[in-house]
Amino acid sequence: MKIVDFHIHITRADQYNSWFLRWLEELGNIKEDPEEYLNKILNSPKSLLSYLDSQSIHYAVCLAEDNPMLTGTISNQEVAEFCSYSERLIPFANLNPYTVKDLRGELERCVEMGHQGLKLYPTYQHFYPNDSRLYPLYEKVQELGIPVMFHTGSSSFPGAKIKYGDPLFLDDVAVDFPNLTIIMSHAGRGFWYDKAFFLCKLHKKVYLDITGLPPSRLLRYFPELEKISSKVVFGSDWPAIVDIKKNIEAIKALPISQDARLNILGQNAIRLLALK
Repeated sequence: MKIVDFHIHITRADQYNSWFLRWLEELGNIKEDPEEYLNKILNSPKSLLSYLDSQSIHYAVCLAEDNPMLTGTISNQEVAEFCSYSERLIPFANLNPYTVKDLRGELERCVEMGHQGLKLYPTYQHFYPNDSRLYPLYEKVQELGIPVMFHTGSSSFPGAKIKYGDPLFLDDVAVDFPNLTIIMSHAGRGFWYDKAFFLCKLHKKVYLDITGLPPSRLLRYFPELEKISSKVVFGSDWPAIVDIKKNIEAIKALPISQDARLNILGQNAIRLLALK
């Protein structure tokens, strides 16, 4: 079984806003100083791969972020360069519609650098996913044949605005761009599990990313998870979750079919990203 973590952040400690490091410390998952921990794991691509090996993860999607108002910023170029060390590290770009003038041109540049997908943060960057000014970007994403992830659902971070995370806004995008692969990160966490599930069933190219959801509660949130198991991907949200292996084992223990487990933990992601 090749396991794919579809959602990790490789932002360095010095690139995060100071409150985020305090939040990591208060979260309690990291048993040492968060700054020292991040510096150790992200010291090099090789050190990150060593950590992924310890967690039984073969591939990891590594996210850029341009979130100066909230968490911090790591550039698309830096993420692409970091991931170029190994095909196991898969870079996803981020384009902030308030800081990037030419969204289409910048996306093309990111793909040329090696990015294999796009991650958007509506709740952090304060935009509605169905805003028409983003439609030229979606047209280019669809043309390039890469997936786009959206943060959906809640966030406890200061400055986040949850209204932008309603998955229903993605219905417009899915209808207007039927060949666009859309991944709902956090699966509508908190308020909108039912909406996320329905959209996943309704639209052929819409997927769920279960990042940030306790695996033991997945069947409570999605009682019919088995029915959409071919459209669900696993993610950790590292460094918020450190013991990723524990979450993997919890998914393996769910009362669902072995095919469903294989799909969620890796096969769906391998198909989406055309991995070896």
